[in-house]
Amino acid sequence: IINDNYKFDPEGVYFSVGFDESDPQSSYIEYIDSLPLSAGPQVFGLHENANIACTLTETFSMFDTILSLEARDTSGGGGSQEDAVGNVSADIHKKLAEKGAFDIEAIGMQYPVIYEESMNTVLVQECIRYNRLIQEMLRTLPELNKALKGLVVMSTELEDMSKTIAVNQVPTSWEDKAYPSMKPLASWVDDLIERLEFIGQWVENGIPNVFWVSGFYFPQAFLTGAQQNFARKNTFPIDTVNFNFHMLDVDDWEDIDEKPEDGVYIRGLFLEGARWDAEAHSLNDSIPKQLYTPMPVIHLHPAQFREDPKSGVYRCPVYKVLSRRGTLSTTGHSTNFIMWIEVPSNSGDIVNNIGKVDQEKWIKAGVAAFCSLKF
Repeated sequence: IINDNYKFDPEGVYFSVGFDESDPQSSYIEYIDSLPLSAGPQVFGLHENANIACTLTETFSMFDTILSLEARDTSGGGGSQEDAVGNVSADIHKKLAEKGAFDIEAIGMQYPVIYEESMNTVLVQECIRYNRLIQEMLRTLPELNKALKGLVVMSTELEDMSKTIAVNQVPTSWEDKAYPSMKPLASWVDDLIERLEFIGQWVENGIPNVFWVSGFYFPQAFLTGAQQNFARKNTFPIDTVNFNFHMLDVDDWEDIDEKPEDGVYIRGLFLEGARWDAEAHSLNDSIPKQLYTPMPVIHLHPAQFREDPKSGVYRCPVYKVLSRRGTLSTTGHSTNFIMWIEVPSNSGDIVNNIGKVDQEKWIKAGVAAFCSLKF
């Protein structure tokens, strides 16, 4: 460290201390004794909201542990837990039955496979994926209700399903057929219904002007479809096409009444570690106690042989869920990471280890975008 009193955090609590040449040991000990017992998040380049996020994670983990230890034997208790599970499962079944599975054959005829419009294929594939989940839920829910009433034998699968529903968690058999999610059961069901409504409106009204990217079961296929449309329109090899990213200054995505000439508009992303400042058209520090903030509508604008920006952007990773980790699926895609988006920012630029412009401030703050939150 070249300069004495160099500050390592914005508050200046941690700095490069000078020393008294006559008694350097005492001056160092005095400085060390003045430090707080626990370091704040600012020391590590994080926002003060990181403390709240960490505490919430520890709290949820503790509650999950307590719930896992809770006795679930309802004998002699009037069957109150079984009644509660039965009511919840019946309510979920009613909501799903009202939506029903998608008619793949009819949708395939309405949106046939054509060279000029890859989104037709994306839509049909999304319907097939969601149908697998819907059919599994519609199969297991009536069986569980019968088992709770004593009409059929309570199998191991149904018993596990009953236990998870009792603690507001998603049953394993559903998770195996579903998209990644960290939501509790009640929020998970509401989110599923909203996803089905998004797909249903697409089927009924045609390709939307703005895509709810969080509503896709497999968003990577949607992104590839958008690139493929542009490549086929201009007879470009698809491996030469990449996205430019434009943040739109619109208050409400519903005000957008037409599609872009090239590319797609997307909505539904949330930022953690920073916020989008519409006035400055730049990333900015988070507001205290606001852990997640919505991103604006983004225009994914494809271009051939696109040049990377030379300054003024943060390469923000986009994930499906908050865990920020995943595995490679059989398709070669991550089960969590989706893509990088370049977000305008007025912070200082650096060149990262792969030779692209980035911004150290937001890297240290762990800024990332997510499709789905925990609630």
